[in-house]
Amino acid sequence: MALAAGPPARGRARYTCAPVSVRRSLPWLFVLASALALSEVLFYSALAPLLPHYAHRLHLSKGRAGLLTASYAIGALAASVPLGLAVARLGARRTAITSAFVLALTSLAFGFSQSAVTLDAARFTQGIAGSGVWIGALTWLVGAAPSRRRGEIVGGMLGIAIAGAMLGPVVGSLAQLSGTRTVFGAVAVAIALLGLIAAATPGIDEQARRLERRALRGLLGDRRLLAGVCFTAIPASLFGVLNVLAPLRLSSAGVGSVAIGAVFLASAALEGGASPVFGRLSDRLGPWSVIRIGLSSSALLAFVLPLPDVAWLIAATTALAGIAFGMSYVPASALMSSAADSHELDHGLAYALWNLAWALGVTLGSAVGAPLAQATSDELPYWLLALVCLAGLLTTRRSSRRSAEIAGDG
Repeated sequence: MALAAGPPARGRARYTCAPVSVRRSLPWLFVLASALALSEVLFYSALAPLLPHYAHRLHLSKGRAGLLTASYAIGALAASVPLGLAVARLGARRTAITSAFVLALTSLAFGFSQSAVTLDAARFTQGIAGSGVWIGALTWLVGAAPSRRRGEIVGGMLGIAIAGAMLGPVVGSLAQLSGTRTVFGAVAVAIALLGLIAAATPGIDEQARRLERRALRGLLGDRRLLAGVCFTAIPASLFGVLNVLAPLRLSSAGVGSVAIGAVFLASAALEGGASPVFGRLSDRLGPWSVIRIGLSSSALLAFVLPLPDVAWLIAATTALAGIAFGMSYVPASALMSSAADSHELDHGLAYALWNLAWALGVTLGSAVGAPLAQATSDELPYWLLALVCLAGLLTTRRSSRRSAEIAGDG
């Protein structure tokens, strides 16, 4: 719902300013959208402290544990594009509300699951519902916000949403101590209440939008979109490897599930606190500068992560990885949103592709990186991704120049 100068081109999506009443309610909408996004991230991250428990109880190998971790992202991977189209056709608000209720139901299903297969199925469905919550809430918020503050608002929402990555390990640790049925049942009630609040919140007057194939082809061929996909998938792959190998390494070093949850809590706290700063830097310096810093620091952390064999060093490097790996997310989303603006397409499609890139990266990191580590060593997947970060760093200068030329021509 970006702003367009002059009347819209024939056959293209129509873009209008958010109504004044919606713009005035932007702070409330920011809180609501962030809370919805927080609930989605919570479910993804809740598995980390539970993973050693499930691996022991269900006799899961590293590869099988990686598949359980990746099931959420696989669901997101399958559903991201259809959900982006649903946002464009049905509206961001409706998509977010419906997905929130489905996410609440899948919370119950996960809490009552007793086998690897049912856990996989519950996580897969959570990934679908979580994608709808994320894409819908983010598009709903951005549609009501001024374009000049997009990076700051997305960064702020991402920072609050990352609190879900802080709460997720806490919820996972509580679930092991108090029982998964009780804890995930309570979480389901909380998410259902959020859905009811969202249903009572007025939204932008959304109309079904006609999608022109030529505009879609133009978006898919836009270098900014492709760069945004790449620089979202790379850190997501790193997180995918980290979320499987770090809990297992900490457990083998004698760290309990509550302490593992605390490590991931610290990592998420660092990432969440830094995310709004990255958003403001992206607005002021441009997304490419922040991406370059993120790739450099990610390569360094990826090289160092598998080296320590002492518990406190493993914990410290895992916590620091939250800042380094998460740095590229907001500027990558800014590139993708800018590409959607240029082709006069709904932001929901850009954020759906952002979610798709994240899901692809996490799937590769968890489902491919973990078996690779089991077959060789933990160093190999980390160091391969460090090389990918360095290769991405080499391409950013040429891509940023080309992106600037496209923006100037537009």
